[in-house]
Amino acid sequence: MAQDPLGPEDLPLSELSSAPEVDLKERIRAILREGVRVKQDFLDGPLDSVVRAVEVLVKAFGQGHKLLLFGNGGSAADAQHIAAEFVNRFLRPRPPLPAIALTTDTSVLTSIGNDEAFEEIFARQVKALGLAGDVAWGISTSGESRDVVRGLEEALSLGLFTIGMTGGKGGTVGRIVHHWIHVDCALTPRVQEVHIAIGHVICQLVEETLFAQVDEARE
Repeated sequence: MAQDPLGPEDLPLSELSSAPEVDLKERIRAILREGVRVKQDFLDGPLDSVVRAVEVLVKAFGQGHKLLLFGNGGSAADAQHIAAEFVNRFLRPRPPLPAIALTTDTSVLTSIGNDEAFEEIFARQVKALGLAGDVAWGISTSGESRDVVRGLEEALSLGLFTIGMTGGKGGTVGRIVHHWIHVDCALTPRVQEVHIAIGHVICQLVEETLFAQVDEARE
């Protein structure tokens, strides 16, 4: 009678944690080093686009405008993460800033995808919510996500300022936005790691710039 194959629970602990552990540790180090290298490559670049993004957001928020963010998959999560940092706070107590992730309302997303087309899921929301002077921030690791491109195109047509955050070669997103933040890497996870780091940098600098006077008044 054939026996069931052994599972991990049937193996001695010594067999589970000897040689393979060394290999996994080296892979962990290699993956993390690769992430550090991609981040360092971005750090060694001109950083002008990040400066412009901070300036645009400071001006928009200062004048009572809002930020619309959108992306797919991990980039959708980044859009929600960044929106939360602005609406709540990043590092200091301060008034909320108006930021909306267009990736969160499943009824809106699925109705547009079903009744119109999936590529319109962000463009239609931008058309409904965006006003001239607002900022639209689209995130796409390829730069070619059609729904992100359409959202940015709609934003441009309505007079919004646009920020595009990409990887790969930058694609269409990099060509159409006012301010293009580009991570020159083709590996999606490494690009996303740098994207959220940049998002944090922008949140911190916008917060520091807008609310420095509040901090000074408390001192």
